[in-house]
Amino acid sequence: MKQALIIIDMQEIFFMGEENALYRRDALITHVEQWIEKARQKQVPIVFIQHTSYTAGEELYVDTPEWQICSRLSRTADDTVIRKTRWDAFYNTELLEWLDQHRIEQLIFAGAQTEFCMDTTIRAAYSLGYQANIVAADSHSTLDSNELTAQQIIQHHEHIWNGRFANLQSIDTAFPSA
Repeated sequence: MKQALIIIDMQEIFFMGEENALYRRDALITHVEQWIEKARQKQVPIVFIQHTSYTAGEELYVDTPEWQICSRLSRTADDTVIRKTRWDAFYNTELLEWLDQHRIEQLIFAGAQTEFCMDTTIRAAYSLGYQANIVAADSHSTLDSNELTAQQIIQHHEHIWNGRFANLQSIDTAFPSA
């Protein structure tokens, strides 16, 4: 089954200061980078999804420092970057076309924020026929909300996703040794 690693909204806004600091952000970067390295070893294509605003003054306004993909992740010229303007990475983007062109059958998701763009995109992928997907273990995060801690949000969404919309897997399970 041909795979692609989809990294959602790993942008500088979450790593620049404390105001938008993701839960366990340093560990998140380490884990996502491990998935990137393993994907490269297995020749699995990598797609960075980049949330983009085209309205000056809004968060993640195009070409601002906080809009940039996290500089601590190793991105290469071979990686694909797809800009999105909504929580759903498929909505009005070229993601579905890219997946079709590359004959991708299984998506591996990592990134932020768990309850927003990750959740919306994972469910959209399932509805579009990608039904054997993987959520990269320890490789997505969010912020505390007024009602729940980030850890509670993550645990809740993993419980909902696992076995329904995607399977939570370790790197060794998703990329078994030959």
